[in-house]
Amino acid sequence: MQHDIPRPSRRRLLTGAAAAAAALVPLGTGLAQAAPHRTRAAYPDVHWTPAAPANYTAANRPTQYPIDMVIIHVTQETYADTVRIFQDPKRKVSAHYCVRSADGYIGQFVREDDVAWHAGNWNYNTRSIGIEHEGWVDQPRWFTDVMYEQSAQLTAAICARYGIPRDRKHIIGHVEVPGTDHTDPGRYWDWTRYMSLVRAAS
Repeated sequence: MQHDIPRPSRRRLLTGAAAAAAALVPLGTGLAQAAPHRTRAAYPDVHWTPAAPANYTAANRPTQYPIDMVIIHVTQETYADTVRIFQDPKRKVSAHYCVRSADGYIGQFVREDDVAWHAGNWNYNTRSIGIEHEGWVDQPRWFTDVMYEQSAQLTAAICARYGIPRDRKHIIGHVEVPGTDHTDPGRYWDWTRYMSLVRAAS
């Protein structure tokens, strides 16, 4: 998948140990290079860490499926274990992004053009971008300032790109997906703070 990225669209990774292990992300075919999509809210630095192809559906969104929603998740795993899960073809699960707790590092696992398997509901999968957050729903210490800030910037940029309203009808938790048995992001996720950050992002 990385060979689909034109070289000029790549950005350098953050310094540190993660820099040697990750490559820049293809946000979506064609869209990642277009400056007008970034004028209202810029994408934060994101790092390409591809999921196993068996864990998502290749697609041509938003042409094939309109994108009108962002779904917020909590991993119930460490960031490192989440990476292993998404790269294990037997797991049949993925999300487009995952935000690390300690430093707000964002990995992208599935192109926005493609359908990640994160919501447990095909209709919601086809029309959404899924963002995981490292941590556990009953341990609020994982929801750090930098995690909220980086995630909110990412969500704001996604909303700007696809014309998604920045409201709770279109930015929802996994728990709000019809038919789900998941409770994330849970009662400790500060929706008021998060939505304020999303709306303020520019």
